[in-house]
Amino acid sequence: MPNISHVYGGMFTLEGGAYISDDGIQVTSENNNSSVTGRVTYMDRLHLWDKSTRELASFSTNFSFVKVFDPNDLYRPDDGFLFFLAQDSSVIHGANDSKAQFVWVEFDPYCNPWESSSECDHVGINVNSVASIKNQPWLNDISSRRECQAWITYDSVSKNLSVSFTGIQNNTIFQQHGLFYTVDLRDVLPEWVVFGFAAAAGELFDKNTVKSWMFNSSSLQVDENNGSPANKLGLVVGLTIGILVLITLVILAFVLRRKKKKYGDKVEELGISVIMNPELEISQVGPRKFSYLELAQATSGFAEKVKLGEGSFGGVYKGLLKDLSTYVAVKRVSKTSKQGIKEYASEVRIISQLRHKNLVQLNGWCHEKGELLLVYEYMENGSLDSHLFKAKSLLTWTTRYQIAIGLASALLYLHEEWEQCVLHRDIKSSNVMLDSNFNAKLGDFGLAKFVDHEKGFETTILAGTLGYIAPECITTGKASKESDVFSFGVVALEIVCGRKSIHYKDQEMKIWLPEWVWELYGVGTFLEAVDPRLGLEFDEDEVKRLMIVGLWCVYPDSKLRPSMRQVIQVLNSEASLPVLPTNMPVASYFTTRIPSLSGGSNVDLSTSSSYLYGR
Repeated sequence: MPNISHVYGGMFTLEGGAYISDDGIQVTSENNNSSVTGRVTYMDRLHLWDKSTRELASFSTNFSFVKVFDPNDLYRPDDGFLFFLAQDSSVIHGANDSKAQFVWVEFDPYCNPWESSSECDHVGINVNSVASIKNQPWLNDISSRRECQAWITYDSVSKNLSVSFTGIQNNTIFQQHGLFYTVDLRDVLPEWVVFGFAAAAGELFDKNTVKSWMFNSSSLQVDENNGSPANKLGLVVGLTIGILVLITLVILAFVLRRKKKKYGDKVEELGISVIMNPELEISQVGPRKFSYLELAQATSGFAEKVKLGEGSFGGVYKGLLKDLSTYVAVKRVSKTSKQGIKEYASEVRIISQLRHKNLVQLNGWCHEKGELLLVYEYMENGSLDSHLFKAKSLLTWTTRYQIAIGLASALLYLHEEWEQCVLHRDIKSSNVMLDSNFNAKLGDFGLAKFVDHEKGFETTILAGTLGYIAPECITTGKASKESDVFSFGVVALEIVCGRKSIHYKDQEMKIWLPEWVWELYGVGTFLEAVDPRLGLEFDEDEVKRLMIVGLWCVYPDSKLRPSMRQVIQVLNSEASLPVLPTNMPVASYFTTRIPSLSGGSNVDLSTSSSYLYGR
């Protein structure tokens, strides 16, 4: 039966058994006909490399998908789900042709005849061959029907193709070891390629659903049709599931194609706007949209001399808005940041709606010329960690105690006092900023999520910073108000002790701060934990309150942690201190894998939180 292809709304080409449903893009048919193969390709071809200049493009993509199969079906010859780049989509299911040119990343839970038993249930990189050139085991309980996540990146300089992905085991989502393979795509793929997803319907029921998709690429400067110069644009494909949203994106895609012809590089700006709140674009109050020229002038062209700091997201620069005679801090999202666009949009969408004296104020944003820029009020005294750990200044005890209360007030607002509950998900001392009077202001909402007050949690892939993450987040994949409380507790203990959440006793032994403080609390010598730089210049009652509140917040059992309202009541002496056990309780969790948040190796999680943090 020949494949019948069509273009859906000008955005995707659907072939074979692929179709659109309310759940997303169905890459396989449900008619159980093994001859039907589904393929979904984006509407435009990607200019991967240039024959005349040999210039090679970089790209990155992240997507989520659900794979459902009949658990009684133990063996099928070809039921993998894959993301591909190819000379054309037809070669994907004719991949045995020696002349076929393609690269794909497959998510394959079945043993094929050309694979050894050790390669069953794997994620693999395939280059012009149906056999993986490199693969990793894929721990994936498909019967759970939970979403899998994947991130694929190709760097044109290092020629490195990298794949990160999540697995599912015991109904828990976790990130597995990544795949890395060095390949010059100019040697294995044609100059122009199509890209998308493919899967085959097996002998029994098999369903592959793409739930979300984003693709970014640095495209080259030659037009495929006439060879004339073209604007150097970043290609952004965004898919959000839900039929009404999909229709909206189809319309936007049509608009973008028209705008591209007329306005050139403004397509980038519009493409990013798709994932932001359009009401912000016309708002007359609150944060506003800046031009790139304004911010470049304010920061002297993002000069190193005005750089305030550097993080995984990119750099932060001090700027002067001359027309307002106001200093601002400009966050410049790195173009190599895998989650840059997503976090940028999340931050604008969330923090622009919040108003509280203990939250960093967002003044505006800019997305022009391939740049993502966020403009904040300038915080004269920088971040809390620079004072606690980098000797920027010695914070007095009175100042420290007020910082803790200010941070608690910000979290109470986020959790209970705004119209929706906001989970910050990355509370740490480097995200607590200090104004000219050393008032605490919580910033960096790139990982924040809205949830209903009644629900109070968000199921997601692991987010946050090791040392501050609640243990249950590792094993359940659920961020919650209680996990934010846990992170606050770690920061509270850092404020008391002047020590990092994870520090070294010697060159080999790591100390997890909450466990160390709990040991001192248990033997009645908790004052030994106070930052020695304070000498005796502290209020003993306040130290005891903040320290015990910190331990209460990091209680291994999340149900026994306080709410932020209770925290503030205790810190303000409006409620009595809790009675905690003398020994830190051990929270038991089943063995799983901890994803490295910095891209390093995973480590095993055993049955105690102390093992999690390195002791």
